[in-house]
Amino acid sequence: MEVKEAIIKAKSNNQIAFNFLLDTFWNDVYGFQLKRTKNEIDAEDITIQTFSKAFDKINTYKEEYTFKTWLITISKNIHIDLVRKQKKIIRNSSKGNDHKYLDIVDDSPTPEDKIITEQNLANLLRDIKKLKPHYQEVINLRYFQELSYKEISQELNESMNNVKVKLLRAKKLLAEIITKA
Repeated sequence: MEVKEAIIKAKSNNQIAFNFLLDTFWNDVYGFQLKRTKNEIDAEDITIQTFSKAFDKINTYKEEYTFKTWLITISKNIHIDLVRKQKKIIRNSSKGNDHKYLDIVDDSPTPEDKIITEQNLANLLRDIKKLKPHYQEVINLRYFQELSYKEISQELNESMNNVKVKLLRAKKLLAEIITKA
């Protein structure tokens, strides 16, 4: 599949086209954000948000621009918005606060440990634990707790497209881990 063909199909909600675009441009967007944020987790989160927003707004894409440039622009704007939001939170939390420090909450998810008796399930869980915690969480919610995309979206307080992109990425990484084993 070519990029132009994938974009046309993606505009018709073709999931294979979305997967193709995600696979084709993930490293470009992630690499761009890694240089900007110098933090793997932030770069990955922004990249997920970028694809989520891009897939949500795919019908606004104009072919006079290259798709990669369009994605990078979305990614850059998301990063700018996040930086502004963080500055605003810090400013607001420091007003009227006599403390010389700010409490920073670590809201990163922790991996869940479960005791499993079946060997195949134990191997799968071992492989899942090789994923980053936020990918472990989305796989757990979808396949072990059997939540819908909407329920996962509410649980994680993220958009449904964000959840879909994160789950797609998690499954791809898990498949790579399993085939290497």
